[in-house]
Amino acid sequence: MAYQVLARRWRPKTFAELVGQAHVVQALQNALRQQQVHHAYLFTGTRGVGKTTLARILAKALNCESGVVPEPCGTCAVCQAVDAGRFVDLIEVDAASKTGVEDTRDLLDNVPYAPTQGRYKVYLIDEVHMFSKHSFNALLKTLEEPPPHVKFLLATTDPQKLPVTILSRCLQFSLKHLSLAQIAAQFGHILQTEQIDAEPEALELLARAADGSMRDGLSLLDQAIAFGGGSVRHEDVRQMLGIVMTELLPGILTDVQQGDAAAALDKVHQVAQQTPDFHGLTKELLLLLHHISLLQAVPTGWQPSWGDEATLRQLAELLSPEDSQLYYQIALHGLRDLPLAPTVQSGFEMIILRMHAFRPAAQTTPSKPTTPAASQPQQSPTPAAPRPVPAKRPPRPDIPDAPPLGAAAPATSTSATPAVPAGDFADWHQVVPQLSVAGMTRQLAQHATVQDWDGKTLRLLVQPQVTSLIGSRSEQKLQQALCDYHGSALKLRLLATQEQAVDSPVARQAAAQAEQQQAAEHSIRQDRQVQVLQQTFDAQIVPGSIRPLTTD
Repeated sequence: MAYQVLARRWRPKTFAELVGQAHVVQALQNALRQQQVHHAYLFTGTRGVGKTTLARILAKALNCESGVVPEPCGTCAVCQAVDAGRFVDLIEVDAASKTGVEDTRDLLDNVPYAPTQGRYKVYLIDEVHMFSKHSFNALLKTLEEPPPHVKFLLATTDPQKLPVTILSRCLQFSLKHLSLAQIAAQFGHILQTEQIDAEPEALELLARAADGSMRDGLSLLDQAIAFGGGSVRHEDVRQMLGIVMTELLPGILTDVQQGDAAAALDKVHQVAQQTPDFHGLTKELLLLLHHISLLQAVPTGWQPSWGDEATLRQLAELLSPEDSQLYYQIALHGLRDLPLAPTVQSGFEMIILRMHAFRPAAQTTPSKPTTPAASQPQQSPTPAAPRPVPAKRPPRPDIPDAPPLGAAAPATSTSATPAVPAGDFADWHQVVPQLSVAGMTRQLAQHATVQDWDGKTLRLLVQPQVTSLIGSRSEQKLQQALCDYHGSALKLRLLATQEQAVDSPVARQAAAQAEQQQAAEHSIRQDRQVQVLQQTFDAQIVPGSIRPLTTD
């Protein structure tokens, strides 16, 4: 006998065998028990959660020889015919291959005729969102008022593509993702029945990889059985799923945080030797940073599905929240640009190198504090230098003390104006108008403010609106303009910050405009003639109609 895959051999045949979806099963069984079955049902949900299976079980319950029952018997001729796929009154249609209006009309031509074998003629239309607009129009009237012997069961993974007119004529049930515990428990039951040895840790890994889909999980389980030669072992599953590669990600993040680019790239090369999916690996890196950020914000929010708790908590202590957010943003942009890289490996390596090169401004504070009496120029740390890692991250005060003159202000400070040392760029608001820049480069300069200038390197804090310009051509143009303004070569370092209160030229201009607007509104309201008009004619000032006078 030909081998039948687990997903088909273990497809549920009754409501009781269906894993999960209790909210849908309860509603359907109550309707069957009370003989109040709607003429059209729509089952929605992601792939492999039981939409088509649920529709077939409902078709059996409607046509079972024991009557319309909340649970089909599974033994009568009708139930067996449905299970075997040869019940003539269950018409299954794949909308993906029957998208034309002529196909739909041919399908509906047989609707008026009575069922041949069963009690109801059931139309099961899978992936119904693939129908064309004309097909939906052809289906519409029949779906609204079908003959009493006809039931429509629609299934789709994308209900947003269905016309509202179709949705309004159906009872809609949204099927949920299956939980990790539900999938792992079903795996254990299946393997015990099949008499296949398995390790619980391996089943947990497979359940996590299934991502809420039982069908996907059973396909992976089939693959794991073949990979393990008839058994399911933890180490075999790790190799099969490529988890060995993802386990290097915490080490890569640790190397980046400690400034060891060579060690980080060496781990990337280890990953490359296993012909990995760097696109998927970048997504795993994003998930890792997401979990780290969640632990930093809510230490009690740990979820077992995240992986090794001790490793994640160690990373959450090692990285600051600013690091986590910056690394996540870099990886997110890198994922978008990965198809544009010469090779996916080089694109992933550039993501790691960007994390190494760009550091939150809070970590660029000079190691030795300066005072007004001793304002020696500070040597800029190079990107390859290891960044200091405190044993325990100190708490951040809500309102930090103002740093001494000449010291760099941390990016997380809520102070509106960071301390700026004396020098050629002390008054950035006067510098920007004198720069020979335009377009995006001028926008970059106007949304920035000086954090530190040591005579060789100029560090600018950049507001969130323009952080995407870091590393772009605009940064190079700005550096050249600053060199021309300064009269000699200098290095430019742009540091991303999440603070909206940075005292940039744009922020100062907006504050000035707001002050002018407030003064203009106050002046109008205090004007004697305006007050007389309001008192005499019950006049009102139209909101937004007051504009300050300009001297242009």
